[in-house]
Amino acid sequence: MAQPLAERMRPTSLDGFVGQKHIVGEDAILRKMVDSGRILSFILWGPPGTGKTTLAKIIAHKLNRPFYTLNAVSAGVKDVREIIEKAKSSPLFATNGSPILFIDEIHRFSKSQQDSLLNAVETGVVTLIGATTENPSFEVIRPLLSRCQLYVLKSLEKEDLLSLLKNAVENDIVLKRRNVELQETDALLAHSGGDARKLLNVLELVVEAESATPVIITNEKVKQRILTNPAAYDKDGEMHYDIISAFIKSIRGSDPDAALYWLARMIEGGEDPAFIARRLVISASEDIGLANPNALLLANAAFDAVMKIGWPEGRIPLAEATVYLATSPKSNSAYMGINKAIETVRNTGNLPVPLHLRNAPTELMKDLGYSDGYKYSHDYPGHFVRQQFMPDALTEKLMWEPQENAVENKIKERMSDCWGEYKKYK
Repeated sequence: MAQPLAERMRPTSLDGFVGQKHIVGEDAILRKMVDSGRILSFILWGPPGTGKTTLAKIIAHKLNRPFYTLNAVSAGVKDVREIIEKAKSSPLFATNGSPILFIDEIHRFSKSQQDSLLNAVETGVVTLIGATTENPSFEVIRPLLSRCQLYVLKSLEKEDLLSLLKNAVENDIVLKRRNVELQETDALLAHSGGDARKLLNVLELVVEAESATPVIITNEKVKQRILTNPAAYDKDGEMHYDIISAFIKSIRGSDPDAALYWLARMIEGGEDPAFIARRLVISASEDIGLANPNALLLANAAFDAVMKIGWPEGRIPLAEATVYLATSPKSNSAYMGINKAIETVRNTGNLPVPLHLRNAPTELMKDLGYSDGYKYSHDYPGHFVRQQFMPDALTEKLMWEPQENAVENKIKERMSDCWGEYKKYK
């Protein structure tokens, strides 16, 4: 049986890898590690078709190490232990470094399955490369996550997708034989959703449907072929990432009707209720935020309710939270604030903590001035006193910028009364 086009076009080196320049481009961190021949265990998190499996295979080939692969859907603790034993006895272990264990869909491993990896990863018996489409913070146990680097992969950009199409048409032996011509590409790109595998699958579908040679690819031909095979290019679930994106954007855009529609699409498509509930909690913090702090409480309560009552009744608290979030006033000031603070930390490094804010549990620290001059807020009227809390280099920098809504206007007013000229909130 002939390999699918997406498999035939899988690159075998980082030079042929398309996209993800932020981690594998020239001078990027993962590229440097691979070129040096030394890599640490890491997890690749990103949507389907962004190159997670391909990257793992390229790295194993480049480093000339034994490569073991497991799919978390079908593998168990026994499979993990068998591979660890094989890794321990690998003849290349002493010279070339530890074998690579690639676990696809690692988020589907249970806690006990993940626990079985800990010792082997920590002691270097295997170098773990995990791949997941779900947030590792929720799906990977903390001890395992702490032993791994995390790299986030992004949906492919238009230029990346066009490069993949051009490469396939020019270099794939089957497409060259059919003399494929890319007259129009907009429909191909639209149906791919930034997914390389989906893009090449759709291209292959259209080519196979044509009997004449040369094969001229047009938007109309792509649309016709997709209509006759609506699920052929979407083997991982009905528009999983497109629909969750539409759902969150409908909530952000204050359209409860559209939000409920996309919620229903996910329910009917068999989406994991926990996945939906998590996204509601995220939306409550990111998009509603301080404009209505109760939104986070309600979203979290909906999450708990779904976990307690199960399906199908769980659809009701999900719908309640969806409508509440969609109809709430919106603010992303907390989201923007933490992003700005993280950017500041990355740009300024580890600035020293002012002496008066430091902990002073010993006499030596007290003699060095630790905690000297600190003012205990509760000893002052209104439980507030002006003093410096930022590092010296950042005393005039604001991280949080209040937005125009009733709640944050009151917060802004109170902060302005407290800080006066020290902090000029816009």
